[in-house]
Amino acid sequence: MKSYLNFFKLRIITNLQYRAAALAGISTQLFFGFVYIMVYLALYESNKGVTPPMNLSSIVTYLWLQQAFFALTFPYTKDQELLNMIKNGNLAYELIRPQNFYFKFYIKLIANRMVAAFLRSIPILLIGFLLPEPYKLSMPSNITSLIIFIIALLFACLLVTALSMIMHLLTMYFLDARGVSSAYNVIADLFMGGIVPLPFFPKFLQNIAYKLPFRYISDFPYRVYSGDITIIVGKNMLIGSFIWIIIIIVIGLIISKHALKKAVIQGG
Repeated sequence: MKSYLNFFKLRIITNLQYRAAALAGISTQLFFGFVYIMVYLALYESNKGVTPPMNLSSIVTYLWLQQAFFALTFPYTKDQELLNMIKNGNLAYELIRPQNFYFKFYIKLIANRMVAAFLRSIPILLIGFLLPEPYKLSMPSNITSLIIFIIALLFACLLVTALSMIMHLLTMYFLDARGVSSAYNVIADLFMGGIVPLPFFPKFLQNIAYKLPFRYISDFPYRVYSGDITIIVGKNMLIGSFIWIIIIIVIGLIISKHALKKAVIQGG
């Protein structure tokens, strides 16, 4: 366990050096935040006689949180080092190390996400809180919702990283998993509420989304923050999120074990 913690700290220290990428990310997320909010403002203004599935304050808060923690919850974060290792045969060096292959790269991906999110989220959240209405990021509905949000966001990072690891492991079978990862990105982004929040889905799509693990990545944490998901439901959903984390990690471990047994190292 100590070696994994040291590896986690090393990855964080290394990634903290890329401040220029963080500044570019902040600019991008702020731009898209304003664009999405303006789209919904126009939508709400043109449908004043219709009761929306989320009030305007909740949707604005949802959109700012989505942009602030984009790096933490993006469905597929590519680890080019791991992909190259699989393709060129250097994977053999990893197999003789004392660390578990799966958890080593799982921790690395988590560290990459956490550093990117930390560098981007604080400036975006501060700007969001300081903006005037209707662009203002609202405070959490209550302290309990805030606590559930923090835990849910942590679980979301663990879950989306486990899903991302599966996409990396599939490279051992296909050598080039761009097609699979692209399809996964679209499906995950849709059903996690990354394109349109789930309350705006038609009923049949909502029923599908609520049975998949993706809603725990962004829909759940962002809506519980604003009070759109009640505390009682939020507590139950934390359990569901944790169960999905265990299931996806176990699936990843099984795929990893099977793939490594079948792996053929070129030249040896």
